[in-house]
Amino acid sequence: MGETRSMITFFLLVTFLQIIFLAHRAAGETTTEFIFQGFKVNQSKLQLEEDATITPNGLLRLTNRNSDRAGTAFYNKPVRLLDNNSTVRSFSTSFIFVIIPSSSNNGGFGFTFTLSPTPNRPDAETAQYLGLLNEDDDGDPDNHVFAVEFDTVQGYKDSTDRIGNHIGLNFNSLSSLVQEPVAYYDKEGHKEDFQLTSGEPIQVFMDYHGPTRTLTITVYPTRLGSKPTTPLISQKVPKLLEIVQEEMFVGFTAATGDKSSAHYVMGWSFSTGPVPAATLNLTDLPPPPPNTAKKRGLNKEIISLVVSLTTVITIMLVLLFILMMYKRRLQEEVLEDWELDHPHRFRYKDLHTATDGFKDNRIIGTGGFGTVYKGIITTTSSSSPSSDEIAVKKITPNSIQGVREFVAEIESLGRLRHKNLVNLQGWCKHGNDLLLIYDYIPNGSLDSLLYSKPRLCGAVLTWDARFQIAKGIASGLLYLHEEWEKIVIHRDVKPSNVLIDDQMNPRLGDFGLARLYERGSLSHTTVVVGTIGYMAPELTRNGNSSSASDVFAFGVLLLEIVSGRKPTDSGSFFLADWVMEMHASGQVLRAVDSRLGSGYDEEEARLALVVGLLCCHPKRGSRPAMRMVLRYLNGDEGVPEVEVYSHSSNYALLSANHSRRKKKERSKSAMGKVHGSLARAGKVRGQTPKVAKQDKKKKPRGRAHKRLQHNRRFVTAVVGFGKKRGPNSSEK
Repeated sequence: MGETRSMITFFLLVTFLQIIFLAHRAAGETTTEFIFQGFKVNQSKLQLEEDATITPNGLLRLTNRNSDRAGTAFYNKPVRLLDNNSTVRSFSTSFIFVIIPSSSNNGGFGFTFTLSPTPNRPDAETAQYLGLLNEDDDGDPDNHVFAVEFDTVQGYKDSTDRIGNHIGLNFNSLSSLVQEPVAYYDKEGHKEDFQLTSGEPIQVFMDYHGPTRTLTITVYPTRLGSKPTTPLISQKVPKLLEIVQEEMFVGFTAATGDKSSAHYVMGWSFSTGPVPAATLNLTDLPPPPPNTAKKRGLNKEIISLVVSLTTVITIMLVLLFILMMYKRRLQEEVLEDWELDHPHRFRYKDLHTATDGFKDNRIIGTGGFGTVYKGIITTTSSSSPSSDEIAVKKITPNSIQGVREFVAEIESLGRLRHKNLVNLQGWCKHGNDLLLIYDYIPNGSLDSLLYSKPRLCGAVLTWDARFQIAKGIASGLLYLHEEWEKIVIHRDVKPSNVLIDDQMNPRLGDFGLARLYERGSLSHTTVVVGTIGYMAPELTRNGNSSSASDVFAFGVLLLEIVSGRKPTDSGSFFLADWVMEMHASGQVLRAVDSRLGSGYDEEEARLALVVGLLCCHPKRGSRPAMRMVLRYLNGDEGVPEVEVYSHSSNYALLSANHSRRKKKERSKSAMGKVHGSLARAGKVRGQTPKVAKQDKKKKPRGRAHKRLQHNRRFVTAVVGFGKKRGPNSSEK
C-alpha cells in the first residue's frame, strides 16, 4: 500500500513538472498578431496621447495641421520581441498612411513607426523630435527606442538629415544611421521618386528577419495596385539587439513645427514570428481624407503666377521668333549659275534634318579636313516615301586644302561609277559650309576590320574575305587608271580609305587628293602627298605621282592584308623589306597573319605576297600595271620571278623629306591667311589663273558677261586649279 502511494506521488510530480515546462516553453513562443481594418472598431486596443484621435469614419489621426503639436498611438499590450536565447524575434508590419500638408509643398515635420519600452512618450518634443524624444535625451543609450522615421522636412540640428522627403532608421536618436529618399522600384527595376506629402494613400511593408538580423522596407503609393518586388531599404541592423528589451510597445508618433501637416493612418497590421503580418484589404478601409491643403494668400499667388507666366511666355515667343528667323536665314541657299548645272546638289536643310542638326552622336568619322556624319534622308516618289542611310562629310570651314578636296571629289568621284568605288551621291554648298554626300557603308573601314574585332567575321578577318577585298580594290584601281574616260590617280590608297559593305565587298573612297589627266598627258605635280608607308620611292625625288605610285601603294596594302601588319613600325621596319626577306629565304608563307592559323589557301597567299612584292618594286618601270595585277590575282597570268630589293634607304629619305615638308607647311600657314584676299581676287599661291589673264586682255561687256566671269573666277580662285588638266598644268 505504501509503495502504491509513493508511485502515485512520483507520477503526479512528473506530470506537474511537464506542465510547468510546457507552460514556460509556450510563454517563450508567444506570438502577437493583430490587424486594424480602420480604427472605428477595437479603439480600446490603442493608447492615444496628446493630439492623436480616431475620426468619426475610422481614421487614426496623429496630428492635425496646427503648429508645434504632437500625437502618439501605441498598441496597448506589450509585444514579446526577445527570445530566450537573447536574439530579436522576427516581426513584420504593414500600414497605410496619408499626409495632408497645411499648404502645397509646405508640410512638416513627419511621423515614425516606433518600438518603445513605454506606450507613450510623455516628455517628447515637437518639430524635428517627431513626438519621440526631446533635446535632453536625444542620443541617450538608455532610451531603448528604435524608430523608422518618415520625415518631410530638410534639416536636423543643421548637420544631419539634410535630405527632405526621406525614410531613416533611428537608434535612440533622431539622427538617422541609414537614410534613403522616398521611392519605389517599378517592374523594370527603375527607381521612381514620389512625395510623402502628396496627399495620396501610401503603403508600407516592414519585415525584420531575426536569424539574419535584416530589416527590409518597401514603400509605394497604393495606386500602383501591387507591392514592388524590390524593397527600398534592405539593411542588416545588429544594433537592434542593443535597443530591444524583452517586451516592447509598438505604435506611431508624429509632430508638427513651424511647418505642419495632418498625419493619418488608414489601416495597420502587425505580427511577430515567421508568419508575416496580415494583408490589409483596401476595400475594407475607410476612405482617405480629402486633400484640402490650405492656400494661403491664394489670390496674390495666382496673380503673381499669371504675371510671371505671361512675362515668360512673351519672352519665349520673342526668342522663338528670333530663332526661327535665324534658322530660316541659315538654311537659305544662294545658288551660283555654275552650281545650278550640277545634277547632284542637295539642299542644306534636308541634310540638316537628316543628321539631326549635325549632332555629335551622329559622327562616324573624322579626318584632317572634315567630319563625317551618319544621316537618314527621306526621299519622296510617286509611289511612297522611302528612307535611305547616307554619310555626310562636312569640310572644315576656312580650310584651303579642305576646299581643294571638296572640288576634287566632285570633279572625280562625282562622275565615277564602279562597284568597288564609294558612290558620291552629291554635294552641298551653304554659306561657308561645304558638304559631300556618300552612300553609307555599314561595316566601316578595312583597317578597323584588320586590327580590331570585326563585327561580322568573327575574331579575325577570314582569308576568303581578305582575298576578295584585295581583288576588289585592284578592280577599282584598274577602272581609275585604264577604264574611265580620263586617268584618275588616287594618291592615297590605304586601308582607312577602303570601306567594306554588307557583302564584304571593298569600296575605295576619299578622293580628296585624287588628280584627273587626259589620256596621253603627263603628271607634273610637285607637292608630295599621301601617307608614309604607302608612298612610292620616286615621290622623295620629285613628288611626281602617277598610276605607278598608286600601284606601289596597292602593293603595300596587299602585303598588309595578307600579313595583318602595318607597313611601318618603330625603328627602320618596312613591311615590303620584311616580306622580301621571307621570300628570299624560301619561307614567304611565314609572312601570313599568324591569327589565321591554318585557315587560309597557301597558293592564294603565296600568290598575293609575290604580287605585292612586284607592286612594291623600287623602280616604277618594273611595277606591273593594275590590269596585269588583276590578271595575276585571278590566275589568268603566270607571275614572274621577283628580284631581291630593299627600301631601307628610300624609306629613310622619304621620312626625312616628309618631316621637312610638314615643318615648312606649318611655317607658311600664317601667311596663308594674308593671301586669302588675293586668292579671292584670282591669285592662289603666286599663280594668276587663265581667267584673270583673259580679264586683262578684254574688258567685260554687259551684265551677263560680268556674271559669267565672276562664276568662273569663283571656282578657279577658291580651288586653285581648273577642271581641265594637261601636260602644261602643274601643282606647286
